Parts: sequence; structure tokens; C-alpha cells
Amino acid sequence: MSQATIPAELAEWLIQQNVRDVELAFADVHGFARGKTLPAKAFIKGQPLRIARAVPIQSCVGEFPDYRYYGEHDPDVTLVPDFATLRQVPWATTPRASVICDCVDHDGSLAPLAPRSALKAVLARYAARGWTPVVAPELEFYIFAAHGDPQQPFQPPTLRSGRREAGFDSFSFSSLNDLEAYFDDLYRACEMLGIATDTFVHEMGPSQFEINLKHGDALALADQTFLFKTALKEIGNRHGLSVVCMAKPLPGQPGSSMHLHQSVVDQHGDNVFSRADGEASEEFHGFIAGLQRYLPELMPLFCPSPNSYRRFVKGMAAPVNLSWGLDNRSVGLRVPVSGPEGRRVENRLPGCDANPYLSLAASLGAGLLGMEGRLRPSEPACGNVFKSERASLPSTLDAACEAMAAGEAAKQLFGAEFSAAYLAVKEVELTHYHSQITPWERQYLGLLA
Repeated sequence: MSQATIPAELAEWLIQQNVRDVELAFADVHGFARGKTLPAKAFIKGQPLRIARAVPIQSCVGEFPDYRYYGEHDPDVTLVPDFATLRQVPWATTPRASVICDCVDHDGSLAPLAPRSALKAVLARYAARGWTPVVAPELEFYIFAAHGDPQQPFQPPTLRSGRREAGFDSFSFSSLNDLEAYFDDLYRACEMLGIATDTFVHEMGPSQFEINLKHGDALALADQTFLFKTALKEIGNRHGLSVVCMAKPLPGQPGSSMHLHQSVVDQHGDNVFSRADGEASEEFHGFIAGLQRYLPELMPLFCPSPNSYRRFVKGMAAPVNLSWGLDNRSVGLRVPVSGPEGRRVENRLPGCDANPYLSLAASLGAGLLGMEGRLRPSEPACGNVFKSERASLPSTLDAACEAMAAGEAAKQLFGAEFSAAYLAVKEVELTHYHSQITPWERQYLGLLA
């Protein structure tokens, strides 16, 4: 795969918009935007741009795993732009554009360490069967007052009345009105970035919100989610707000999820989860069974940090099981009520801190393995299973990484190179995390004799 030539109409658009620079961006394993910036004139001429192969697996603390996970001689990859994603940057004061790129190795193949490559690999397996996944992410997030001291807890912003939200005010409109200027700018940014938004609600936590994206092609929705999470924070900075996509930013308050709605259509656009008579198909049950079988091995891709697992609190509307059921929000795998054409599976495990490329790749990949293996799911759950015994889901990132290393699902879906590198990143982060002394330890253990 070589550097593509920019279409003439896009080159003309850059010139007409007086764009000075173009950001060539990609998501690292955390979903954080990384890349390089080119002058627009150089971008139009097709100047190739390279970056270190290791950059996609930079840890959240800024360190890298050992060289053996990305090449002893620290090689480069080429950033190859996907011109369909070229957009003007909404928060730039000087006209600037951005384009999402694939990371490509010297042999022309997609670099396996890049999250977008991992999703493309899973989608290629669907395409080989004549299938196309259709997805719709739902993203929850908190809006806090500007926060510059990590030693202090987050606080909701001060509202027009002078108060701060206390929480459990779900589906109200008052805070939406108080933060109208922020959301106006956010929606303008979404329009500029080509992000198709859908439902918008106030969630249960103090200044916690949810915005859903309209369903569509999995790669396009992963790109949109990546850009959306970037926009949340950038627009927040412009308004003196800290927008947080942590899974559990506040103790005693609901966590933030990224539920994934998934279905699959064939070459005729028909939903393969439904038979011609409208009943659920074998593929539908195989998809659910694949999620039940393989999600425990893939949890680090849905819940990528130690904080992620704090979200799984019984009674807080967060799933702690791999049960499935129709229109049942107490299960981890929910099947919303719909007609046959809309039959889909909602994976409720991922947190909002998950990388959208990797969480979609893992969820769709697990479902595909279930369909390929003709697996059968458990019986659907009836009633509220929030208080039932925890299923075989890891309860910490340490345990989740052990399960991923011991299993074969990640290797089957993404290859041994990506799986080993991802676990190496988590090892770096966990070593750093476990070296910290927390306020809890100082408060309680410091008093012991």
C-alpha cells in the first residue's frame, strides 16, 4: 500500500478553505490521536510521511514496551491517509484540516500494531463471507469544571443558579440548558467532522451525558467515535471545562459506558440475524454464543485500565454478567425489541474509556468466531439478574490480561504480534499503577500501628 494521490476536488477544497496545515492522525491503543502535521501544499503534492512503528503502542504513562514488540531497529511506518475522512478541524483558530490515516509497514501491509488495522482485519473476514457489520455506539461521559490537579477529585461545573449538580437527575433538561454553549459548539463540530449523532440525554451521574451515534458501517463508526471523543475534550477546553471519558471518574456515582449495538447484513442488505420467516437465525445465536465464549478473553480491549473495572458495581446499571435477554438492561448482552430487519445485539460491557477500533474489533470478532464455530448460547435470562452471581468475567485488569494471555481469541483475531504488544503495554501501565500510593492507603493504613 503506497501513498495515495489526493482527489482533485479535495485539493481544490483545501485551497478554497485557505487551509494552512493538515493533521495526519491515527488512534493509538488508548484511542488518543497521534500523528504528524504537514503544510497543506505538501499534503496536496502527496509528500510521504513516516512515523515510528512503536507510536501506536505508547503507554498512557508515556513509556514504551521493549523493542522486541515493535522491531529491534525501531522502524518506521508510512501514514497513508483515508481521504474520505478529510475534514476541517472545528476548534482550530487558523484553518487546519485533519485526515485519519492507516499505518503501513515497509512491505505495503497494514501495520498490525495499529488499532485501525485490527478492525480492518476482522472486517475483512466478514467481507470474505459476503457480510457487512452494522454498528451504533452509545457514549456516556462526564463534564466537569476545569481540572488541573490530579490529586483533587473532579467537580461538576458551576451552573447558572450557582449550584453544582448532585447527580441522579437523569433525563432532565436543566443542565443541558446550563451547558448550552458547550453543546452548541459540540454539535457544530460534529457536523464539520461528518459525525452523525442521534439521541442525546442527561444520564444519572452529576453532569453525566450520553450521545448516541447513528448506525452504519463499522469502520466509519469507529472513525466517527474516535473523532467524537477528541471533539468532546477539545470543545470542552475552549469552554473552560474538563470532559472526561473515564469509566468511573466519581466514587459512588454511575460509571460511563460505550454500549455497542451490532448486526450483520448480507450482500442484499438483509439482516443475517433474521430468517426469511422473521425468526432469529442460527447466525444470531452463534453471534451471542461467541460473545459469551470469548469476551472474558478479550476484556482488556473493552476495559483497558484499572479504573475500568470500578464501573462494574451491582445495582449501578452496569453489567456484571454474560447473560443475554430480550429488552433486559440487567444483562451484559441485550437484544432490544425490534422487527426482524432491526434484530441486533447490544454489548453492554465496554466502558467509554475503550478504544472504539479495538472494542468493535473484539466484539465483532468474538461474534464471528461464534458464528464460524456454530456455537450455541445459554438460555435467555428472564427478570433482573443484576444481583445474580458474577459470571466468569475478570474483575481487575491484572486478571483480564492473564485471561487474554492464556486464551487464543486475541491471537486468532489480531495475530500474535498485536496480542503480545498490547499485553506488554498493559504490563508497563500496571507496573506504574501498582507503584502508586493512594489517598485511601494514607487515610486508613497510615493510622495502623
